[in-house]
Amino acid sequence: MKWPTDRRIAWGLFLAGTLALLFTEKDVGFGRDESVYFHAAESHARWFQLLLSSPSTAFTDAAITQHFEFNHEHPALMKNLFGISYVVLHEKLHLLRPAGAFRFPAFLFAAWMLPLIFGLSRRLFGPGASIFAAVSFLLVPRQFFNSHLACFDVPIATMWVLTIYCFVQALEKPRWWLYTGLAFGAALGTKHNAWFIPVTLVPFILWRGWQLTRTSPEARGLFFGINGVFVFGGLLYGVMVAAMGAQKFQSTFQFQSPQLGLFVIVCAIGGWLTWKLRALNVEAFRTIAPLVSMAILGPAVFYLHWPYLWHHPVDRAAWYLSFHLTHNHYTWFYLGELLRAPPFPLAYVVVKTALTVPTAIFVPMVLGFGWVFVRAVRKEVTAFEWIMVANAVMSIALISHPNVPHFGGVKHWFPSMPFLALLAAGSLERGAKGLSAWLLPKVKAATEPRVLGALAVLLCSSAFIATARVYEFGTSAYSEAAGGLPGAASLGMQRQFWANNLSGVLPWLNANARQGERVYFHENHGGQIRDNQRNGMLRADLVAVGSPNEADLAIYQYHQEFRETEFNIWQALGTFRPVYGLYLDETPQIVIYRRGQR
Repeated sequence: MKWPTDRRIAWGLFLAGTLALLFTEKDVGFGRDESVYFHAAESHARWFQLLLSSPSTAFTDAAITQHFEFNHEHPALMKNLFGISYVVLHEKLHLLRPAGAFRFPAFLFAAWMLPLIFGLSRRLFGPGASIFAAVSFLLVPRQFFNSHLACFDVPIATMWVLTIYCFVQALEKPRWWLYTGLAFGAALGTKHNAWFIPVTLVPFILWRGWQLTRTSPEARGLFFGINGVFVFGGLLYGVMVAAMGAQKFQSTFQFQSPQLGLFVIVCAIGGWLTWKLRALNVEAFRTIAPLVSMAILGPAVFYLHWPYLWHHPVDRAAWYLSFHLTHNHYTWFYLGELLRAPPFPLAYVVVKTALTVPTAIFVPMVLGFGWVFVRAVRKEVTAFEWIMVANAVMSIALISHPNVPHFGGVKHWFPSMPFLALLAAGSLERGAKGLSAWLLPKVKAATEPRVLGALAVLLCSSAFIATARVYEFGTSAYSEAAGGLPGAASLGMQRQFWANNLSGVLPWLNANARQGERVYFHENHGGQIRDNQRNGMLRADLVAVGSPNEADLAIYQYHQEFRETEFNIWQALGTFRPVYGLYLDETPQIVIYRRGQR
């Protein structure tokens, strides 16, 4: 079989991913977080409009705070893009509805993931297996659902993969060390997960640097001297904090302060030594230069992309980091237990992944992961494979820590999933090779490419069907291992979250609610109601109220932690008979009650 060039395949994957998300966008409801980001993105967009009309005003801290204060617990990159897209595609060109315009950059980032996975996979496997790796990412129902949203979870996964892609390229090609630093900076501007990317690379960099400089003591001294400069700089910052106190260190960290001066000096010395290394050992330079670029350009891009930091960089960056280091815990239903506070189950992430990723994709992931370790025992694993495995493990291991908040379904370890998809591609290729060898003496048509194609279609079919059936209610999706949605409910798993499943009952509500009726939207905040109405999904005359006692209609969204809410609705409305509901595979997700219904 003759394949198109890799470049054409990559562009085809990107275009197919974008169109798949664009054409299914209107079916996906608005989650609690997404409506917050809509509002923040629009506020950011108004600042950019102010920047064009009155730059001197826009650069003042008062104007920046006015437009960027809301939702400043997250960096600005994606919200900037969401907001600009909204202004251009909705307000100016009228091409998309408000939600579609906000979401369009998220579609592009999710679609960009596919050629990145394909490109990494092609270093190990053929084009067929690599296409499977890329496509399988979007065929996981929860990942396809999240890929629609104007949120940060899929974009940070894309930026994580992009940074690793650039790093791998930098080991072989000039200038990619620069792109690695810029990609890392953009990742920092996407979500806080990015701060852990270097953790997956540093061990490999140190090991490779040691190997490459064995015959050159001068190059080895420079290589480890570069690392030492940055480590020493970190230690000096620790001494400053200890001597000055954290509060004074933070309050005096200004543009003309010793704190910033130390950063500049460390970066200058590290950069100079790195450039000297280039003349002695190009391979060692290509190994360390991406990390130095990340250390210098990462914080710089993070600062420059976010106007909110410009006037108060340290105070506001410190608040941002502190917010995520001390994040509150949300109650979560897991195997019949309400998880309210740490320590959380160590196996939570692995179990949740097994119960949500379609089994036909999850099993090849596990087999691929196991095969790497079989080959590690044989000392056959390449450095590239170790990088892929380290990144497959990192997010999963991080969230698995018993003291890390466990909520949000599976989205917090999305950065691991592309690398697991790559490992699954290896399982597919090995399986096709073995099956073809077994069949070929009996079936002449059973060539390896044909067998691989048949296996890929077989593995993807169940995932495609599952995604097609429930993608718009993606937080409710469970795999065959869980017994689907009914099995997950019986196991005592969280049935939904984010309250986006409301979209499943809005058509009935629009058709059956009386004019001006008061509706209690359990678990939906005002931003979601606003977005449903301005996108034409909810009648504008319906009035949202804050409790069942005020309501004519009450919409209860099933959560084990809120079971008493349904009892309160029965009491307030004088009925326990629902008039309508959203049932996925006969599993209750949302039920609607009308006052006095008998």
